[in-house]
Amino acid sequence: MPYDLLIKGGTIVSASDTFIGDLAVVNGKVAAIGKIAESGKKVVDARGKVVLPGGIDAHTHFDMPFMGATTIDDFTTGSTAAIFGGTTSIVDFAIQKKGETFRHALDDWHRRADGKCAVDYGFHMIVTDFPEKQQKEMDRLVDEGVSSFKLFMAYPGIFMSDDTTIFRALLRTRDNGGIICMHAENGSVIDVLIQKAIAEGKTAPEWHALTRPMTAEAEATHRAIALAEMAGVPIYFVHLSAGDAMEEVRAARARGLPVFAETCPQYLYLSEDDYRRPGFEGAKFVMSPPLRPAGNSERLWSGLVRNDLQVVSTDHCSFCMKAGTNQPGKELGKKDFSKIPNGAPGVEYRMLLLWDAVQKGKITENRFVEITSANPAKLFGLYPRKGHLNPGADADIVILDPNKPFTFSLKNHHSAADYNPYEGVTVKGSIRDVFSRGEAMVLDGKWAGKTSHGKFLKRTPRSFN
Repeated sequence: MPYDLLIKGGTIVSASDTFIGDLAVVNGKVAAIGKIAESGKKVVDARGKVVLPGGIDAHTHFDMPFMGATTIDDFTTGSTAAIFGGTTSIVDFAIQKKGETFRHALDDWHRRADGKCAVDYGFHMIVTDFPEKQQKEMDRLVDEGVSSFKLFMAYPGIFMSDDTTIFRALLRTRDNGGIICMHAENGSVIDVLIQKAIAEGKTAPEWHALTRPMTAEAEATHRAIALAEMAGVPIYFVHLSAGDAMEEVRAARARGLPVFAETCPQYLYLSEDDYRRPGFEGAKFVMSPPLRPAGNSERLWSGLVRNDLQVVSTDHCSFCMKAGTNQPGKELGKKDFSKIPNGAPGVEYRMLLLWDAVQKGKITENRFVEITSANPAKLFGLYPRKGHLNPGADADIVILDPNKPFTFSLKNHHSAADYNPYEGVTVKGSIRDVFSRGEAMVLDGKWAGKTSHGKFLKRTPRSFN
């Protein structure tokens, strides 16, 4: 009996190996890999191309209300952008409002995504309120496959939790197998610096970065590690931007602590200088943590090589520059940088930006697979279903042309955002074909799938210490 799909002659890259071979798919799963003599109902010629596991972006914000606006990408446009960028699974964030149950928040995000997402998706839960009565509900969410919980040390009055709440949540994960994802910035100090800058008439976008110093991220990272150590549990730092904060993670890991961290392409490719673009252009890059001074990115690249950082996600959070048809945009902060909605698009650009780093010798192709797919799958309860191309895994497959250049532009991206942070940047490599669970989603760079294809991913509790 022929295979459903047979990919022939590609350079197959895993987290540990690189070899030329064939890959066969049956019923949406990888059935065989190697030299395959049998036939396929559909045969794809991948000679001269690179065959990769579908990317997993463990940090997206689709259809997210924040700072008086809502991200312009909902689950349909955001997931379409993801697929074109070689990402086949995402983990988005459901937001618990103050006084609300986790259940209410989770049901809300299921409604936003169900039947409207092209990629497979899971949820983290953003925790803003964690009284004693909420603790058993956290256990129930872990049982239902929502096994990670994000807390904030920033955004006072909106998301920020005190150390008591953080420590209580950390302790609970010791019993239920969940993991805390931490936004680590000293929000109280940052708030003082923001108010001081505004009082002095310093309102331009660059002051977003100048009021959020690297030390504020490093201090909060150190404190969160201490809390996790006292609780005796792992901790995962989202969107780590500062080399100083990374050194805190590195020191903790050197002591044998289960501390993990992601960074994002914007911190690897952009810098604080982008805030000083003419006029209000710097607002495009207002995100938290902010872009850092020139030279910081090289520290992060070194950390990726040394495994001080384990994952590259995007923190895709696409607020438009100008008001959309029914949503305000970053123009909310034209007279006050602190009112600029924080975030930028990114889910479509990650894989190609990082493959370009492979081409330039910054990381190996095997490390590329680790940080874009294998590690997020393992850390967030998706492995062995996702994150690799061995038999039995979901047939989430990306075929990349390593010799065809690609130029990022507003004109060719699939996000609904009205700008591209990497406008005009050309990388060596382009996404040719993308399959999700064996179904063709992109063929020869053109849409071939359904925006309703994605399924909810029930994730397992952590399997590491």
